[in-house]
Amino acid sequence: QVQVVESGGGLVQAGGSLRLSCTVSGRTFSMYLMGWFRQAPGKEREFVSAINWSSRTYYAESVKGRFTSSRDNAKNTVYLQMSSLKPEDTAVYYCAAGRRKYSSIGYDTENEYDYWGQGTQVTVSS
Repeated sequence: QVQVVESGGGLVQAGGSLRLSCTVSGRTFSMYLMGWFRQAPGKEREFVSAINWSSRTYYAESVKGRFTSSRDNAKNTVYLQMSSLKPEDTAVYYCAAGRRKYSSIGYDTENEYDYWGQGTQVTVSS
């Protein structure tokens, strides 16, 4: 089973920055579409960002210009650099890996992803 592990969450003041990391086990990391989702209390889990096999990035409108995704295939790691954080960014952040598929569902769709991490808490205080 592929293991996905997020780290880097914590408490930060509004306007601050935080970098999340996600490491994936195995030797096929470069073939994965990597996605970030988040879930705040009382809300549905929502798409945050994704980075594909060619390092093309995608962002939800709510984080565009503030968050940056990147990947280091040599380290089997993807990063989410979060800046200008707002209290509404408070959530559990989940990292997910999606295998290549004959017909993709969509980078912003949960069903596109096959392996999920346990989540890491990000809390932004006002």
